[in-house]
Amino acid sequence: MSRSFSFELEATEGAARKGTFRTPHGPVRTPAFMPVGTLGAVKTLSPDEVARVGSSMILANTYHLYLRPGHLEVSQLGGLHAFMRWDGPILTDSGGFQVFSLSDIREIHDDGVIFQSHIDGSTHEFTPESVIEIQRTLGADVIMAFDECPPGGCERAVAARANERTLRWLERCRAHFDEMGRVAEIDLPEQSLFPIVQGNVYPDLRREHARAVLALGDWDGVAIGGLSVGEPKPKMWETLEVLDPELPADRPRYLMGVGYPDDLLEAIGRGCDLFDCVAPTRNARHGTAWTLDDGQVNMKAARHRGSTRPLDSSCDCYACSRFDRAYLRHMVVAGEAFAHRLISMHNIRFLHRIAEESRRRIDEGSFTTWSADWLERYRAARARRAT
Repeated sequence: MSRSFSFELEATEGAARKGTFRTPHGPVRTPAFMPVGTLGAVKTLSPDEVARVGSSMILANTYHLYLRPGHLEVSQLGGLHAFMRWDGPILTDSGGFQVFSLSDIREIHDDGVIFQSHIDGSTHEFTPESVIEIQRTLGADVIMAFDECPPGGCERAVAARANERTLRWLERCRAHFDEMGRVAEIDLPEQSLFPIVQGNVYPDLRREHARAVLALGDWDGVAIGGLSVGEPKPKMWETLEVLDPELPADRPRYLMGVGYPDDLLEAIGRGCDLFDCVAPTRNARHGTAWTLDDGQVNMKAARHRGSTRPLDSSCDCYACSRFDRAYLRHMVVAGEAFAHRLISMHNIRFLHRIAEESRRRIDEGSFTTWSADWLERYRAARARRAT
């Protein structure tokens, strides 16, 4: 484990955990949600706005930054933190999920993946070594190993083969990460490599893969991949329950790609610490906001016309403290980008408030009761809107 990274577990209630993940660019109080800055920016928001809604760590995407402007250009401009004007911790994913999503224009082999750019159709190849080199050059605090993410609902044999390949790739990722640190021609920042545990929703494969991954090194943290990719929600929760006793208690656990409000709270209750998802900003661009009393709200709906209510009366974000639903609906219907910005601020803040309250409740020992009540209230509101 690197001296520049550490995790302090401060309180638990059941499987739920409160802690602090320390990085070279500052601490992250966990559980914590990481907004996604795919291309180097959280959609429509400035870095200052992202910080003001409560974000301490953000995610950027290796696949997209590799294609444009290119990792070497980012490095020449001072690295990802300087390029994005973000002073806090940054995590980059490996690009594996994006590459594997390009099912019609990619070819998987044991050495890596050959794929076509979604921008211009040009051909590229990701290998464990090249993915590490790209991320090392970008300069994020936490970088991810290259893995194979099989689709949700895949057969057991497919998941087992993906586990084997992911493990082989992890060994190569670790070796190249260490080698770059020894012979770097550029001044590399302090970074931490997280492995990714796969296995789909097969309990035995998840246990086996977690144990094999942990046997390969003293990792600063562990990521859980291959969930929220189409499997039934109960299977996701069962998988997290299987993994909870397998993963080190003194390292952060990053559940990849999960960020809907109730999913976040369910996963916190099953021992996960870090989360990311494009949902808060993607939903905002479609005029959809999250609220506790009304569930998921479509701001295009005519019922908001003339309403002087805020989006969420309990929320302290800029959108809720300054604007009412009538104004937001008008902005959304008119196609004004300001509406997307306001709802993005609110949705990200909504997730941060869940994480903040979870930390407080875990600390005082009331998380289990509070989270059950919160989920019942939120889901009841969502069900009312669906009828």
